[in-house]
Amino acid sequence: MSDRHRESEARMIDVTAKDVTVREAVAGCTVSMSAETRSAIREKTLTKGDALEVARIAGIMGAKKTAELIPLCHPIGIGAVDVEFEDVSDGIDIRASVRTAERTGVEMEAMTAVALAALTIYDMVKGTERGVEVARLRLLRKSGGRSGDWSGEL
Repeated sequence: MSDRHRESEARMIDVTAKDVTVREAVAGCTVSMSAETRSAIREKTLTKGDALEVARIAGIMGAKKTAELIPLCHPIGIGAVDVEFEDVSDGIDIRASVRTAERTGVEMEAMTAVALAALTIYDMVKGTERGVEVARLRLLRKSGGRSGDWSGEL
């Protein structure tokens, strides 16, 4: 395979020479909604059932399927996925952490987990409230690998 590529060519980065290291990434986002909708989620009174547990499973599944959804992501073995929810004044914050021992990071897996958990919450509450918004999808921190640790948290 040629090491030379045109600037505009899409390609998967070759990670075979990189060391296998423990890597972790944490991503987050907020699903904004009314207090009434948030209460229905917490009280588990939504027509579709327990939104947070369904969203947790969707997030875990999303992390595991990231390479199938994002064209240039490497398929990697995932050691752990954790999806957590926290009530905030304007909705629900979601955080996902993903760990692996691989040659490439898990930032995209954490971001995918959070995005799918958020979209699942939206799907679960859309019959109750149409104005729900998914906002601030972002990487919060990562560790491991050649580039080391990074944190974007406030």
